Amino acid sequence: MQKNKNDGVYFFWSASILVCMLLSIFVLGFVSCQNGGKASGASAGASANSAVSSSKKSDTVLGETADMGQEYADKFIFLGDSTTYGMGFYQIVSMNQVWTPASKTLTLSRWKESTIDYPDDNSELSIPDAVTKKQPEYMLITLGVNGVSFMDEEYFVTEYTDLVNAVKAASPNTKIILNSIYPVSVNYPASNGITNEKIDAANKWILGIAKSTNVKYLDSESVLKDSTGNLVETYHNGDFIHLTADSFKLVINYLRTHGYQ
Repeated sequence: MQKNKNDGVYFFWSASILVCMLLSIFVLGFVSCQNGGKASGASAGASANSAVSSSKKSDTVLGETADMGQEYADKFIFLGDSTTYGMGFYQIVSMNQVWTPASKTLTLSRWKESTIDYPDDNSELSIPDAVTKKQPEYMLITLGVNGVSFMDEEYFVTEYTDLVNAVKAASPNTKIILNSIYPVSVNYPASNGITNEKIDAANKWILGIAKSTNVKYLDSESVLKDSTGNLVETYHNGDFIHLTADSFKLVINYLRTHGYQ
């Protein structure tokens, strides 16, 4: 009798343990499926986001093309600061294609009140008025190197976006390209507030502006940097920031081989 009782207790506990094990396996399998589904969904979402990001980048950043030729470069208006003025000064492009104020430099934060020396008739015009008058086929804007010394991201992005939108409003058919800010030499005095770290950050802002305004971005700085991210020492004219004639030729060649299509 005692044996039967012990056998019954043993059977009861064995059955209970088996049921618990089966329940545990079921629960673990269910959770695993749920997490697997979420993980797969997250992975798919990440892949989709990555694809979208890649697509946006490829749509915005001008990739390598066949050489579009000098006739392509001749269709541009180059709007910018002193790093743009050198293109005309060294006769890399026609001086009539280069738009800067009389001071030979344009500061991003002052674009609204600044006027440019309009080369077609030597008049002084605001940027929107000059664009309205010229209706350029292409415009390359190179701005921000002075701004990085005192403008935070919000200030920089707001002013630059307003400029792009003003150009678009003045000439809707103009193909606008936002050019990267050129790097400076490792020997450029950081006390001036312009560093390559700030320039790299600003170039990311400019790329973002190009995306948000549906214009193009030219990564021309890539042909000017050394392995440490600074301007190649032989590429500046002695002041550690402004390019030589040969360096501007590299930029124009990059423009021609990364065409707007």
